Amino acid sequence: MREAGKRLGEAQQREAAARVWVKVERLPEFVAARTVALYWSLPDEVPTHEFIHKWAERKRILLPACCDQTGESEKLIFRIFDPAEALIPGAFGIPECRGDEVDPVEIDLMIVPGAAFDRTGNRLGRGKGFYDRFLSMHPNIYKTGVCFDYQLVEKVPAEAHDVRMNTVISG
Repeated sequence: MREAGKRLGEAQQREAAARVWVKVERLPEFVAARTVALYWSLPDEVPTHEFIHKWAERKRILLPACCDQTGESEKLIFRIFDPAEALIPGAFGIPECRGDEVDPVEIDLMIVPGAAFDRTGNRLGRGKGFYDRFLSMHPNIYKTGVCFDYQLVEKVPAEAHDVRMNTVISG
């Protein structure tokens, strides 16, 4: 997956991301959602920064944070994104929002990154299990995986503790 990602040029990545976000915006679950949990993208993920800023005035956007800033905690929490407030360095070098934790029952839709997905909704993450642990405790959240076309594969290895996405969108 990493090698395929390196072959995707910057212009191709922007075009693919635009296709992904148009499809997300058309999802009935997104249209109806009041509170959407997203992620602050890393270089090998579908870029989210513009999408987050676009929707931050119309929906309550949440971003994940590791409860323990050292990265030792196995707990993922979500905080409200405020476009007027700078993000702070978080665990694993991923920027995080300041502020209090939002109760997960308030999340209508979660958009989830992955290294790869398969057509049945299985997800290959980064191996730490943060999303799987969180989502297994909150099964009512509608889960949408987003990826580039090359990350949508025939079969992803899945174990009993892995949480399947309700839908996967690629571009």
